[in-house]
Amino acid sequence: MKTRKLSSMSEKKLSANEGIKTRSNYLRGTIAEGLQDLSTGSLSEDDQQLLKFHGTYQQDDRDTRATRRKHKLDKAYSFMIRIRVPGGVATSEQWLATDHLATTFANGTIKLTTRQAFQFHGIIKSNLKRTIADINKAAMDTIAACGDVNRNVMCNPNPYLSTAHADVLQAAKDISAHLTPHTRAYHEIWLDGEKVKTSEEEVQEPIYGKTYLPRKFKITIAVPPSNDVDIFANCLSFIAIVEGGKVVGYNVAVGGGMGSTHGNEATYPRLADVIGYCTAEQVVDVSEKVVLVQRDFGDRTDRKHSRFKYTVDDYGPEWILAKLNEYLGYDLEPARPYEFVDNGDRFGWQEDPNGNFHYTMFVEGGRVLDTPSYPMRTGLREIAKIHDGDFRLTANQNLMIANISPAKRVQIEALMEQYGIKDSHEKSALRLSSIACVALPTCGLALAEAERYLPHVITDLEETVEEAGLRHDSITIRMTGCPNGCGRPFIAEIGFVGRGPDRYNLYLGGGHAGQRLNKLYRQDIHADEIKPILSPILSHYAKERNEGERFGDFVIRTGYVAATVQGKDFHANIRTEAAASA
Repeated sequence: MKTRKLSSMSEKKLSANEGIKTRSNYLRGTIAEGLQDLSTGSLSEDDQQLLKFHGTYQQDDRDTRATRRKHKLDKAYSFMIRIRVPGGVATSEQWLATDHLATTFANGTIKLTTRQAFQFHGIIKSNLKRTIADINKAAMDTIAACGDVNRNVMCNPNPYLSTAHADVLQAAKDISAHLTPHTRAYHEIWLDGEKVKTSEEEVQEPIYGKTYLPRKFKITIAVPPSNDVDIFANCLSFIAIVEGGKVVGYNVAVGGGMGSTHGNEATYPRLADVIGYCTAEQVVDVSEKVVLVQRDFGDRTDRKHSRFKYTVDDYGPEWILAKLNEYLGYDLEPARPYEFVDNGDRFGWQEDPNGNFHYTMFVEGGRVLDTPSYPMRTGLREIAKIHDGDFRLTANQNLMIANISPAKRVQIEALMEQYGIKDSHEKSALRLSSIACVALPTCGLALAEAERYLPHVITDLEETVEEAGLRHDSITIRMTGCPNGCGRPFIAEIGFVGRGPDRYNLYLGGGHAGQRLNKLYRQDIHADEIKPILSPILSHYAKERNEGERFGDFVIRTGYVAATVQGKDFHANIRTEAAASA
């Protein structure tokens, strides 16, 4: 099978991005020259692809496109910058630096992403270099936050397992550092580093090679029973096995991914397969070798088929394990028992075994900003000025003010009360379990609203939730503006995926702990149809659920949708007979 697949791919033309990477001189391209051309707010198409490796995307304000076109003006170009935060942990000083940059160069807001990173929007080209330089001065960086490389390595916060969290956080940092590209292009372009004069002086990429990976690569680490990083939705994940409060090793899961394309059934979300176990000392080595397998065997001809999930499906998990063992020079051990309970955050106060306190606050859509009624960003700034602990970004776009010393708790509580943060999580469980991608107006791929619209959808549904007695029942609900899956919509119990202006596909039946894909329930519904469609199902759930039964399990048991575990079954048997007659 391997020979046939390789020979078949070799006969196809490589995707255009492969040529861009080959010609880029290790990600340099003509970015430096393009930054100096202020006659336009954009960069060349090739450089836009290379910019992603440096942690930034060129975008434009889609709300103003029509007006600007009417007046024969260029698009309102700006740039999104993503800051890597391995494990999602930032110091108070880094938070203050991020806050300052949001005001100085961005649109006055900080976006907390579903990959535990900071994101800025609205940075104009003339400020791009200075912004990235200032990010590096704050001991952070943007390299490999995007692009065909390993991206920000995630791990769940787990303050109630503080020793285990310290282990997985260190593993996340070690993996991130090991898989960071070696090219000096980032330092040359953004930090005025000394330029490489000859090809012999260039530091070669020992892991990635000249053309890096076929597509983006995502790694997560989870400590059961919490799966808040959604390990089954990522290319490579490690499930911590804890003994005596310490992480002794990890189960290894490969081949997860969320992206799909409307109308193309050859594309689909996929859940990762658990293929074995490695010791804590082997985790970096295993990470590298899995990346090498994808580098060597991933599809470089069709970018819609180039994610690691398709490599795993094409060759099979058993073949992947055998090839991984070959690259490692030793065999992974059999996977060890584990159990995930949910993939949400624990809001409010918690005390860890060390006597420190942690407060997890709800941040709707992950957008940190000030409004007249809720000056959240100002409050967090004031807290950071006195906080002697750290800040932890969760994979659900929320924020933990972590490691608060007993001596500081009273002061921080007073600031939380003053700025309204104390009550941030006094919401319905449905709202607390929500995720939305950025979508419009900045994402060029968005077909519909997400971050700006999901709060209104939840408000509409909360009337039903309250009447049905479900206010405190967590049901994961996620909305994305397109099927690329940045907000992990395909494992939500309720998922909305944009099809066009005010139109969505509605998916039901994901696993509450992220262990099962959902299934298409209604296609191309208008925004006005959401409440009439979902309210009867929520009421049905409240009346006829079994003891402890989750919403995703209920809609499968009662026939609204069929269960979907394997990605290849995602498009099959879309609706059951019971759902068709409902």
